[in-house]
Amino acid sequence: MSDWRADRIGTALRGENPTVLGRLPGAFAVIGDVQWLPGYCVLLADDPHVGSLSDLSRPGRRDFLESMADLGEAVSQACRELDSEFRRVNLEILGNTDPFLHAHVWPRYEWESPALIRKPVWLYPAENWSDPATALGPEHDPLREAITRHLFRNG
Repeated sequence: MSDWRADRIGTALRGENPTVLGRLPGAFAVIGDVQWLPGYCVLLADDPHVGSLSDLSRPGRRDFLESMADLGEAVSQACRELDSEFRRVNLEILGNTDPFLHAHVWPRYEWESPALIRKPVWLYPAENWSDPATALGPEHDPLREAITRHLFRNG
């Protein structure tokens, strides 16, 4: 099997993406490969040919945005449970790099550096994306389980 990172949506559709938390209307909720801000998740559109929100039909947009809000709420509830210094969640749809529609769900914490706490996460050092110390691993299972529980508590 090839690296699932090369085809995140295709592997999610085939059940081969290990970061998938579950399927939502129009999207897959996944936990981030990196967890330097614990609870970081991504919402992947379930069609790899959709490049931006405007490519979706009006009902498709509604589904994607509601799924984004639901994932944000689940991350917020899980992080609040597990870290007393949880502050808030930031939601972003950027489209600058990857050619497929996705949204970032970034938890923010009081313990973050004062120089960065009120700034976009993209101002963190680029090395954070490849630091083995914060890579997704078994130590994140309790957080992953809490997010999934909150995401699907009514379903």
